[in-house]
Amino acid sequence: MRPGQIIVLATPVFLLLIAIEFAVGRARARRGTGHDTYRLADAVNSIGLGMLSQISAVLTGLLRIGIYTAVYSAVALFPKEAASDFWTTWYGWLLALVFYDFCYYWLHRMGHESAVLWAAHVVHHQSQHYNLSTALRQTSSGALLGWIFYLPMAVAGVPPLVFVVVALIDLLYQFWVHTEQVGKLGWFDRWFCSPSNHRVHHAVNDTYLDRNYGGVLIVWDRMFGTFREEDERCVYGTRGELKSWDPLWANAEVYWALAKDSWHARSWADKLRVWLKPPGWRPADVAARFPKPAFDIAKVTRYEPVVSHAVQWFAGVQFLLMLGGVVVFLWFSDDMPMRQAAVWLATLTSVLWAIGAVLQGRLSVTEVLLIEAAALATASAALGIDWLHHICKPLALSIAIVFAARRAMKVGGVTGFDGLLLAGLAASLAGDVLLMGSAALFVPGLICFLLAHLAYIALFRIGVGMFPRRAVLAATLLIGAGMYAFLRQGGLPPALRIPVGVYVVVIACMAAQAIGRAAVLRAADPSAVWVAVGACFFMLSDALLATNRFVSPLPLAQLWVLATYYAAQILIVRHVRCPSA
Repeated sequence: MRPGQIIVLATPVFLLLIAIEFAVGRARARRGTGHDTYRLADAVNSIGLGMLSQISAVLTGLLRIGIYTAVYSAVALFPKEAASDFWTTWYGWLLALVFYDFCYYWLHRMGHESAVLWAAHVVHHQSQHYNLSTALRQTSSGALLGWIFYLPMAVAGVPPLVFVVVALIDLLYQFWVHTEQVGKLGWFDRWFCSPSNHRVHHAVNDTYLDRNYGGVLIVWDRMFGTFREEDERCVYGTRGELKSWDPLWANAEVYWALAKDSWHARSWADKLRVWLKPPGWRPADVAARFPKPAFDIAKVTRYEPVVSHAVQWFAGVQFLLMLGGVVVFLWFSDDMPMRQAAVWLATLTSVLWAIGAVLQGRLSVTEVLLIEAAALATASAALGIDWLHHICKPLALSIAIVFAARRAMKVGGVTGFDGLLLAGLAASLAGDVLLMGSAALFVPGLICFLLAHLAYIALFRIGVGMFPRRAVLAATLLIGAGMYAFLRQGGLPPALRIPVGVYVVVIACMAAQAIGRAAVLRAADPSAVWVAVGACFFMLSDALLATNRFVSPLPLAQLWVLATYYAAQILIVRHVRCPSA
């Protein structure tokens, strides 16, 4: 049984213990003997990051285990049979667990002492609450460098199977220590990582910072001078507060900050030091030009955007459905081709991002449903799940139409501007339906999309005039001409040369109109830039579709064609605004 399947089997236990901890916290809060440590959005974000970590591990896990196995096979110090006989005895297993925990201590410690490793580990520390859901909050990038710290085990001849099992034991042990509902445990605290010891590790208090790294044993901290006993109230989170429920940003925030500092550093040595020095270190010239306020624990506030109870219920239900999808994916992922696993990773990630965005107030419920339908339509097309594709593809644009109509009604009714947007979406929906049919419906589908682009041109013209930036028009027409020549050379059928040529001209004009509109309205309406980006995605989507159909089949063509197509439609419908509004 694979580790992913063991995690699946452990999931009901995790959820049961979380429910028990939640109930205990609520009961203690009512009696005045404790407090409730849970908030829905935080718990969803933490568990969601754990799910993202597990599904991404299907791809990155091969790096860690693959390199370990290669080193074990090539440079182990002891003969494999003798080493295997030793490490598979009961005392060998116990020693392997201690060995792993020792290596984990140094990985964990360096994760706090080297910025590039902190960039991965920070995910686990971002929650400002401390509960069992925090234990599931894991990085998706830790495998990129974390494998280095376990190579001594490979050199010592610990078989890969033993390594995987003890790694899983060490990981599962650490779940229960993430709680405020268990106090100090006397002698146990002196030897093992316990809730009290690990609370210190998660705290940002000056006296607690960067202490208690042990996974199972706390003796490593006592041996190497990093132990600190809990003796004051812990304040949780990170000193560079996340303030977001976005799982992608949670994984990327520190990498992005390091990349910016490295880019701005004048010294080439400093450009490298930024990544290797302890977290928070910045070159003097960068700190002077881009100062950051000093951390003040008295000013720490919990990030809790206000959303309605209805939205919370919606997000909770969506999250449970998402959890079910992740469970199914993890159970069968070992038998999936890598490309199929990558498609589901992208799909589940997009849905998880949307759930975080609705809890943050960045997306409406309708927009989340649109993103979910688009993601499922794309995945089902890429993987050949026809029944699901035939449901989700028309559903996505139908939701987009509902979203645009509801937004128009909220601000006073459907205007001519809204009518053009709805016409473009309706024509696109008709094109979607026709292109799902036989090859004979390709030209009618093309005509529908032609009408959709004409509607968008008329829409983007309002308030700025026709083609306000002629140089942009010339550029998009030149790109379109190049694409048309490529298609014609690649085998575009003679009967389609005129229709496709007309289509290329129209979509080039649509992109030029959107880009020109953004140039005119950028100061008054920054969202116009996103509309222009959407129009460019339309050009890219159609180019990919035509290349795949007329020149040469593309790998995972439906994934790229529909992902860019839905990105275009979502960006346009979400961001387009009447200039007079």
